[in-house]
Amino acid sequence: MPRQLSKILASFALLAGVAFAADEVPQPQAIGSDLPHFELPGIAPGGEVMTYTPASFADAKLLCIVFTCNHCPTAQRYEERLKQLTTDYGSKGVAVVAINPNNADAVRLDEMAWTDLGDTFEEMQVRAEHKGFNFPYLDDGDTQEISRVFGPVATPHVFIYDENRKLAFQGRFDDAELIEYIKHHSTRDALDALLAGKTPEVQTTRVFGCSVKWAEKAEGYNKIWAQRLTEEPVSLEEASAADFVALRENKDSGNIRLINVWATWCGPCVTEFPELVDMNVRFRGREFELVTIAAEYPKMGAKALKFLQDQHASSQNYIFGDTDKYAMLEAIDPEWNGALPHTIMVDNNGKILYRHTGPVDFLELRRILLPALDAITPWGGLDGN
Repeated sequence: MPRQLSKILASFALLAGVAFAADEVPQPQAIGSDLPHFELPGIAPGGEVMTYTPASFADAKLLCIVFTCNHCPTAQRYEERLKQLTTDYGSKGVAVVAINPNNADAVRLDEMAWTDLGDTFEEMQVRAEHKGFNFPYLDDGDTQEISRVFGPVATPHVFIYDENRKLAFQGRFDDAELIEYIKHHSTRDALDALLAGKTPEVQTTRVFGCSVKWAEKAEGYNKIWAQRLTEEPVSLEEASAADFVALRENKDSGNIRLINVWATWCGPCVTEFPELVDMNVRFRGREFELVTIAAEYPKMGAKALKFLQDQHASSQNYIFGDTDKYAMLEAIDPEWNGALPHTIMVDNNGKILYRHTGPVDFLELRRILLPALDAITPWGGLDGN
């Protein structure tokens, strides 16, 4: 969600005095309920954007609707399983459909520390193409009207409708995000029973995953975060060439370190800086840290600090502590030609994971960062799918 922090701060004045909305969490449909009507934009297998309704799946014997999303690490664990389910049951007359119920503005930045993409429709299109989804991926995030009728609790949450489009099962896909722990294939068991003309032995289960992000939470979230981020201290320190060498070698932090060299007079630097601040807020709860270096003479410190304060850049911020800029460049990155902006990312052993001169492709950067973070602390505590 590009520059989400900027959006939050821009709305702060409008949110003054706004309290959290009362909890009005929809409840899942009861077994036997009719399939609700919907008309939603979605991404077809292959990438075409089109509108879907129940009539789009009229030829299917069973309709398996899975509420899921981009940002949730639990939901991500099920993407390949959803693809396999679609492959295994498509020829049996089962249509598998995914719906994103989340309002993208209600997803906190720190909730996206395990994902390369947020939950906007544009990002859904990127996700569907990148992961090769073989099922339609629909979006209900703007209004959430349909999701409130279905009542998903978390992502993922499965709803299976029989040939009469009555709800026959709602609950989990299976009983473990990590495949080595699965004991019960709840969704597959329900589908098998229905295809055999039987009632599923288990029709309702609990679900586990990220809670659905209802739109009314966005105002309270924005207010809390805007207050918090505007109060965080912003500092700027002079640093020597030796300091920069130590930053690049990254021997003791235990973190993945993203180092960005910028200047107040560099247009691309200024333009991309809000997304760097987003990166800091988004990933700092994991083994990640952002370091910014102002490529300015020491006497420019006041101007650089003012810029950082305006950006609410509560990261580690440094400025050249010497007038010998070429010694500074060599210390930061011996392979750097000196053009700005310049960005490197080093792992917790000092290995360069990413090096780029010019504006950063933040999606590419996140896709390099996430595996490096997972190598330090894998999600769920284990490697695997």
